[in-house]
Amino acid sequence: MIAAGQIASIDLGDALSHIATALRVPVLIAAVVVLVLCALEVGRYAAEWWRRWRNRHFELGEVVARAIAEPTDAAHYAHFAATPIAARAVVAIAAAPPAERATATERALVAYELAVERSLDRTRLLVRAGPAIGLMGTLIPLIPGLAALSGGDVATLANDLRDAFGATVVGLLVGTVAFALTLARTRAYTEDLAGLEQGSAAIAPTTEAAPTNTPGGIVPQGGAAG
Repeated sequence: MIAAGQIASIDLGDALSHIATALRVPVLIAAVVVLVLCALEVGRYAAEWWRRWRNRHFELGEVVARAIAEPTDAAHYAHFAATPIAARAVVAIAAAPPAERATATERALVAYELAVERSLDRTRLLVRAGPAIGLMGTLIPLIPGLAALSGGDVATLANDLRDAFGATVVGLLVGTVAFALTLARTRAYTEDLAGLEQGSAAIAPTTEAAPTNTPGGIVPQGGAAG
């Protein structure tokens, strides 16, 4: 029984070793893919940051209030929003008739939050996938590397260790950068959501009291209706 158990254990170990070795190339490719995806996310964030810095003098709450007061120019005001996601929300809120503005605002904010979650999910996935792929890329090359070491083939071991350490560095880099992007985006998107809510709430009392046929006559000052 002991001998049979040992044989079965060896066979299972060999099977797992072959499976892991077969995954070596796919895992290394996956490491390159997550690195490219991380670079794309850095580029997207750089574009968002530039737009936010360029429009730093415009409060999103004031942008929303003015877009509601002048719905025909909502698309113009939306250009001053910090992100394209916020710009779409501004247009959606301002385009609704006064009688339906509360419902339209709620729908626009829900759509904004869903779009934000989709954006954040990309970097959240990289936070987990990067180190996991890096760890797999580290361990898998060690299998043939250790086998080569037992046979005295130091050159093969050195090549396997190079691949292993390269995968480790890529995985940790992707995870760290993605985590930083997630934190920065979460804070920025939360501030934008607060601005959207404040801008739509600031104009609400005036739009309810004003005649429904003259919504364009409201001219907010400093982000609030006057």
